[in-house]
Amino acid sequence: MVLTSGNSSSHPMFFILLGIPGMENSQFWIAFPFCAMYVVAVIGNITLLHIIRIDHTLHEPMYLFLAMLAVTDLVLSSSTQPKMLVIFWFHAHEIDYHACLIQVFFIHAFSSVESGVLMAMALDRYVAICFPLQHSSILTPSVVTKLGSAVMVRGLLLVSPFCFMVSRMPFCHNQVIPQSYCEHMAVLKLVCADTRVNRGYGLFVAFSVGGFDMIVISISYVMILRAVLQLPSGEARLKAFGTCASHICVILALYIPALFSFLAHRFGHHVPQVVHIMFANLYLLVPSMLNPIIYGVRTKQIRYRVIQGCCGKDP
Repeated sequence: MVLTSGNSSSHPMFFILLGIPGMENSQFWIAFPFCAMYVVAVIGNITLLHIIRIDHTLHEPMYLFLAMLAVTDLVLSSSTQPKMLVIFWFHAHEIDYHACLIQVFFIHAFSSVESGVLMAMALDRYVAICFPLQHSSILTPSVVTKLGSAVMVRGLLLVSPFCFMVSRMPFCHNQVIPQSYCEHMAVLKLVCADTRVNRGYGLFVAFSVGGFDMIVISISYVMILRAVLQLPSGEARLKAFGTCASHICVILALYIPALFSFLAHRFGHHVPQVVHIMFANLYLLVPSMLNPIIYGVRTKQIRYRVIQGCCGKDP
């Protein structure tokens, strides 16, 4: 492996991504369901964005946040899946050093953005259910834009040091990454230096972003639950819960596999490597695929537009 030297560090020209170690003979066929899920994710999220753009009745906070979520899903899935499919189908395992760091940045920055958008959507549901008459005056387009910008800036600022710190460190001669894409912890394991600061900062970002967002989401839904249970009729309670069901499904689809992958990477020494890598591959793709399906099925306005576009007439 050829290393290039700088003033304070040496780094390889490229890394080797193995894909799914132990399943080399099956990777060609495994690629087909991954490709199908990626196509569904791309088509679904682009369709969602198009519907929200052309239908002015959907220019409301919930749908604007949903558009942000769709953009984030497109970036997350597209930052990993094309290279993963090339590895599985064409055995092109090399990835340029700088391309690897760019992949690390996009994966972690937009994972933070996705978590932040889900938090903002929980706040929107809280205001819509607990303060329905003031909803439009509290969550104005300006406030929605500021919330979206804050979530984006938070992700960019917190994740940028990952790449900067890693780029200043020397690497060992073994440049093999035993998975399908470049991830912060996987790259850090190849560094020939003390990485305690990097690991500590990574844990700080993960727990501060994920912890803060989950606390806000939990408090929002506790307040929503209290408000819903005070409604006089069972029909009104079911309708209120129904408006939150899609969001809860999306939260579970993101946080459960992400939490498993995060804990397995750092503490799951007894978790089989194949299981860990499959979860790592799926947690960036499955939410991106499911989000437009969940909202398309459960949201009447979006479902109406999709059926109208497919059939050319009112459903």
